[in-house]
Amino acid sequence: MHRKRFNIKQGLKVNIVLKQDQRTGKLTQGVVKDILTNSPTHPYGIKVRLTSGEVGRVQEILS
Repeated sequence: MHRKRFNIKQGLKVNIVLKQDQRTGKLTQGVVKDILTNSPTHPYGIKVRLTSGEVGRVQEILS
């Protein structure tokens, strides 16, 4: 679900994994501001920018 771009919308609350947290899998919660992945799907999750400015790949959609 988080690997398909059409499921991700601005304003959604999501858990993302930041680049520096990919090894540990630590998740960061936030609200989607921008969708950065252009392709319709991505095997590791769609890359987004949160309203906080953090950038990472969506792992879970919360709302």
